[in-house]
Amino acid sequence: MIAAIEIGGQKYEIDLAAPLDISIPLEFNGPQPNAYGVERATSEPCAAGALVGDTRRGGSCNFERYELIPHCSGTHTEGVGHLTHERISIRDCLRDTFIPAVLLSIEPEPARETNETYSIKLAPADPLITRQSLAAALDQIRNPKSEIRNPTALIVRTLPNDAGKPARAYLDEIPPFFSTAAIEWMREKRFRHLLVDLPSIDRLFDEGRLSNHRLFWNVGAGEFAVTEKSFRHHTITELIFVPDEIPDGEYLLNLQIPPFMTDAAPSRPVLFAIR
Repeated sequence: MIAAIEIGGQKYEIDLAAPLDISIPLEFNGPQPNAYGVERATSEPCAAGALVGDTRRGGSCNFERYELIPHCSGTHTEGVGHLTHERISIRDCLRDTFIPAVLLSIEPEPARETNETYSIKLAPADPLITRQSLAAALDQIRNPKSEIRNPTALIVRTLPNDAGKPARAYLDEIPPFFSTAAIEWMREKRFRHLLVDLPSIDRLFDEGRLSNHRLFWNVGAGEFAVTEKSFRHHTITELIFVPDEIPDGEYLLNLQIPPFMTDAAPSRPVLFAIR
């Protein structure tokens, strides 16, 4: 099914019958990613007296209670409410339906091998995603004949892209994260949506600063309120997984979330190749 979509005065054609799902399916009580060692996502049948929500236990249908921490238990999308005293929901932050996007594969660099910095002192082996590597990767796929004039979503696949990512526990070993200059570059390029296969765009343990989150949403260090200069409609999606068979390049992104009035929600980012 071919659809013609116009965004910002530019027309695209995509095949709606060929979606590329880059979310991690959340298996309640099964293998799942986990950040910070929090309680795993679980489910159990609801029960009230003789009524039980499990057909295997004699119930007429299945209905269960689900417990999860969206920020730590799988693919999720968050908005500026992640930082603020005001409860700003991701439902109100995410307004874009189809989003011109670029997918880049990046090999992080040890901090000792780059001059780029972060808000706290880096360990020599800290794996950094740098401005330089992002700019170089974007230049490789962008040319005068590019289908997208102004991509507004950036999708980052880190290398190596091993099959263990969808069930990895992120606690003892510091996963890759972005340098300050990398986030500044995204702002210069006017990316509004950032999607990564990492538990956080910040260092896993960063003294609670969340400096990259604050820079991406334009919220001051140590502040917990948005201003007229904050980017209310920018989003960050973490813990995605982009299979190797999806090549770097340009896509339309459909970023799907449930209508939760929360700062973050489980999400399903779907890519469509541009015809």
